[in-house]
Amino acid sequence: MRLDKFICDCTGLTRSQAGKLIRQGLVTLNGNKVKQAALQVKDTDVVCLDDEPLQLIGLRYFIMHKPDGYVCSTDDPEHNTVFTLMDEPLIERLHTVGRLDLDTTGLVLITDDGQWSHRISSPKHHVAKTYRVWTADPIPADAVQQFAEGVMLRNEKTATLPAELELVGDNEALLTIHEGRYHQVKRMFAAIGNKVVRLHRERIGGLQLPEDLAEGEYRMLSQQEFDLLKN
Repeated sequence: MRLDKFICDCTGLTRSQAGKLIRQGLVTLNGNKVKQAALQVKDTDVVCLDDEPLQLIGLRYFIMHKPDGYVCSTDDPEHNTVFTLMDEPLIERLHTVGRLDLDTTGLVLITDDGQWSHRISSPKHHVAKTYRVWTADPIPADAVQQFAEGVMLRNEKTATLPAELELVGDNEALLTIHEGRYHQVKRMFAAIGNKVVRLHRERIGGLQLPEDLAEGEYRMLSQQEFDLLKN
């Protein structure tokens, strides 16, 4: 790999920025100052920028507590994206694992590992997702059975997969679904004549949103958390 590209892939700098640093004599290769951007870097080489060793950025896995008013996309002309809450190099490589609506809060996974993302978000893998739901009207007791049997959503040809509904209060419930249709939770409650007024995702698979992760905060997944999703 060219030296300037290696620096770009380690830091997120542009090729021209990396070249400028090299020409300024701020880069060393195996302890020797170098000024040629086209030099080839091998796996065993040690590259330092301003005396700090550089390492290629590998695959990354983040967990975020998404706040209200942010979209799960890389670019939006009208709203802030969740990526404006992050300070990471090469942020353009990252994407969210599935999406939460603008007004939905809670657990969001962010990665640059496309295969891992697909395994979690693909409907055919049926990864469970649990939401805390608040509704405009009281939730009838028979909604538990209706959701367990599957409900027909507007403009859909098949009923939803069986879902688990746990009533928490008159207007509050926990809903676990195993697919990811468009606006599914809101549409499921609309199908039984109710309206979701607030929605918060608490869990994906075996991973619970950490209590110590405040709205708008994010961090790398721990190995234990990563394994919970893998299983």
